[in-house]
Amino acid sequence: MLNFRHFLARYAITIPFTFFMWFVFLFGFKLNFLECSGLGLITYFTTAYIVKKVQVRKQLKLVGITRSEYRHIKEQMMLAEAQIKNLNRHYTKVRSISAFKQLFEMNRLAKRIFQIVRTNPKKFYQAEDFFYAHLESAAELTEKYALLSTQPIKDIDVHIALQQTRDTLEDLNHTMQEDLRAVLASDIEELKMELDFAQISTQKNKPLLARKENLYDE
Repeated sequence: MLNFRHFLARYAITIPFTFFMWFVFLFGFKLNFLECSGLGLITYFTTAYIVKKVQVRKQLKLVGITRSEYRHIKEQMMLAEAQIKNLNRHYTKVRSISAFKQLFEMNRLAKRIFQIVRTNPKKFYQAEDFFYAHLESAAELTEKYALLSTQPIKDIDVHIALQQTRDTLEDLNHTMQEDLRAVLASDIEELKMELDFAQISTQKNKPLLARKENLYDE
């Protein structure tokens, strides 16, 4: 949720304040160098922690979720990150080009949804099915498919199992595409509203521009 800009702002406050307090400890309290350095480190980490907490609180207020909701979402995101890593680790092991493309696309969709929700945690509620069911199923099926596809035995049962798994993964791929659309739905609606507003503003300005042109012609 916090981005690089927050990181820069946090340490733009923390580092100067730490140096200031170090000189206060040295010249104000007449402490020795080691004592000042020790207290400086404590000041540094404490200040960074406090500033980060303030930044998170402001972002939560801006996004519109509570701290308990954020903790729950963060836990789910950690689980999702592990599942995406598992998905990423196994899809490269398949030998079929078509299956590789299928799993590559699924992996791309999963990462995209994860990134969007990490940036805006409130969008988690638009992709709950993805986090609670679809991603886990994709990771498990990919692992089993990768295992079966690398086995030396290729009898009819294995071929049937592989085909059924590919079909299920294809269905999951379409489902995850719908998950991505659901996550982006509010952004698309906002964009449509902004476009409508821009078009209305343009239409309102046209008569004014026409009158100005007529005045110039006269």
